[in-house]
Amino acid sequence: MTDPLTEMLRGLRLDGVEYGRCQPSAPWATAFPTQEEAQFHFLATGSAFLRAPDGEWTEMHPGDAVLLPRGDGHVVASEPGLTPIPVDCLPRKPLCDGIVDLQCHCPDTTNLLFFAVMRFNVDKHHPLLKLMPDVMRTSDLAANEPAIPALLDAMAREVDLNRVGAGGILARLADVLTATIIRTWVEHGCGDATGWLAAVRNPEVGRVLAAIHLNPAHDWSVDELARQMGASRSGFAQRFVDVVGETPARYVARMRMHLAHQWLREGQRVSAVARRLGYESEASFSRAFKRVIGASPSHFRERARSSIDLHA
Repeated sequence: MTDPLTEMLRGLRLDGVEYGRCQPSAPWATAFPTQEEAQFHFLATGSAFLRAPDGEWTEMHPGDAVLLPRGDGHVVASEPGLTPIPVDCLPRKPLCDGIVDLQCHCPDTTNLLFFAVMRFNVDKHHPLLKLMPDVMRTSDLAANEPAIPALLDAMAREVDLNRVGAGGILARLADVLTATIIRTWVEHGCGDATGWLAAVRNPEVGRVLAAIHLNPAHDWSVDELARQMGASRSGFAQRFVDVVGETPARYVARMRMHLAHQWLREGQRVSAVARRLGYESEASFSRAFKRVIGASPSHFRERARSSIDLHA
């Protein structure tokens, strides 16, 4: 039987990637603010340090890359302790298809850093992304997955050659690289995790969670989920609460509202989202959404509309 977590990871994909590169001259420090999208850094040549979201500094070596799956704020610098400049304050110049060049003062050609903003098809509060660590380092994973250095080398060549269509090639490489990083971490880096991951790997409850995640738009009933486990309705409900820590109905509601949140962020209308989830009225959907997410769906719809207008 396929591992339930593997089944759930199949539904995680990149919906978009934006790339950039820079060649900074020491001393330098750049602050990357917290955002909804995942963030990625690759040091092709030179040296750099990363200040993780917890404040800890780590040295990066040529060929190293890091993925921050929830887009937490961090700093990349030539050495620890420097006052960083926000990345949004640095001028940008289109380099080639889909790639920008951060304009650094007195660029140093011996330093080449590659960075990306990656949009997953789920938001950062989704259980799959909340499961992951703040920072995933390829140097920690490459020993178990030789494809990672090869993919990083291919990405570096695409950025360096400035060829037509580089953005599209990079998008595909990034999708494969991200999936490889996550798979390698699942296989080798998270065996001792507890909580939600332990629930996913429970032989009984894992099948149920995988079914919910593979079809989150469906309004799963307790009877349907009990059949997934092969248990009675009452036996299933109690087992689910014991392992997951909340009722099946509550978990299903959270997954459906996370999906609704994603659709609203993409600019879909509240009424359309309500219909897609099977609600008879927009008002009943809005009440359910606010109860789970903590804000009305119109709030996120307006934020999405403002973002679209800003980039138009």
